[in-house]
Amino acid sequence: MLNGILSITGQSGLFKLVSQAKNSIIIESLIDGHRMPAYPSSRVSSLEDISMYTEDGDIKLEEVFLKIFDFTNGAKAIDPKSNPDELKSYMEKILPNYDKQRVYVSDIKKLFTWYNLLVEKNMIKKKEEKE
Repeated sequence: MLNGILSITGQSGLFKLVSQAKNSIIIESLIDGHRMPAYPSSRVSSLEDISMYTEDGDIKLEEVFLKIFDFTNGAKAIDPKSNPDELKSYMEKILPNYDKQRVYVSDIKKLFTWYNLLVEKNMIKKKEEKE
């Protein structure tokens, strides 16, 4: 599900890996479809490599997205610009054992921003739908 979806430090939104060039990779914004190069100096993270801290260990971001998807019945989640207490409360309903000491409000905002964008683009599918 998250294969080829990238986050780049300093850039808003998410990007899809399109191809590789000699000294860069070509990415496409999921927001507006604009293509551009990302150079080795850019801090690029693949969403499939990102995980979230829980009290029981780490959980892959894909699993967190699926939990949100189930909780919202495939709809968008809470607005990431909601107040911090609402975001924490919403997060606790979805993932009750998330590590409240190491997962900051900024992480929760980013999580819901990414989730809402992926749902808008129909990029999150339940496991049964993928198979």
